[in-house]
Amino acid sequence: MDFLLSFLKSLPGSFGQGFAWGLMAIGVYITYKILDIADLTVDGSLATGGAVCAICITMGWNPWLAVLTAVLAGMAAGLVTGLLHTACGIPAILAGILTQLALYTVNLRVMAIGDEASATKATLALNPDRNFLLVSSRYVRELSLRNPLVLLAIFVVLIIALLYWFFGTELGSSLRATGANGNMARAQGINTDMTKVLGLVVSNGLVAFSGALLAQYQGSSTVDMGRGAIVIGLAAVIIGEVLLDKVFTNFALKLLSAVIGAIIYYIVISLVLRMGLDPNDLKLLTALVVAIFLAIPNWKGRFFSKPVKRGGAANA
Repeated sequence: MDFLLSFLKSLPGSFGQGFAWGLMAIGVYITYKILDIADLTVDGSLATGGAVCAICITMGWNPWLAVLTAVLAGMAAGLVTGLLHTACGIPAILAGILTQLALYTVNLRVMAIGDEASATKATLALNPDRNFLLVSSRYVRELSLRNPLVLLAIFVVLIIALLYWFFGTELGSSLRATGANGNMARAQGINTDMTKVLGLVVSNGLVAFSGALLAQYQGSSTVDMGRGAIVIGLAAVIIGEVLLDKVFTNFALKLLSAVIGAIIYYIVISLVLRMGLDPNDLKLLTALVVAIFLAIPNWKGRFFSKPVKRGGAANA
């Protein structure tokens, strides 16, 4: 009974984490599912969003302006990856690794801005008592407008609505065509290099937005907060797709499925932690979850599909 009560009490926190990481999962969905690019920049750009937002808030900026600045920083990171890939001819996965590596140093420097005693800083705290924050996990169980779930849910709805509109425009359709068939898109006169860069910019802007909200939600920004972010994002996208693909056929609902996947992921994490799993084993658990959900479509097709009848009609 105590275990069940403890698990139920943890659900608001799981939803909060799921909403915040779900925005990052939408960014991963854009590169992984639409552009068909494995972008590893997100491990760095998520931390960049958190670092930029945290330093701006500690300097007394309005949190809305701080979040906007974080989004622009994430978009700049995506632009660098895009240019390394398209202008320099570096494979997308290596371009993402290079940008991610560079962002580690950038994030250390950003969080040390204004600190004359140190040139780098690995952690920057945000206190809701001293800093005005948009979201904070302190109020996640309150029945009030301070509850972060309210604003996080609004952000999710607005982002999905905006992306649904954008990908219905000519430019958004060009981006989707590039991911579907790059050669055909070029034959139709689409500048595929430009659309790839645009996709990476939009994706990493969303990832940094998620990082900015996470830094406020958890009360700190750390240089390692983005470590493994790409795996969590893929887990959310794959879980949502496997569980809801037959039901969510609309593009907006597919984006929503990534957020739902993130929520399910954090509910599962909360459950297994309360069952006694060592927190140090979380990365192993995440890898296993992603592997299983990646394998499920293959297993379904191999073991559960109806056999195809061979041969023509008897009276042909």
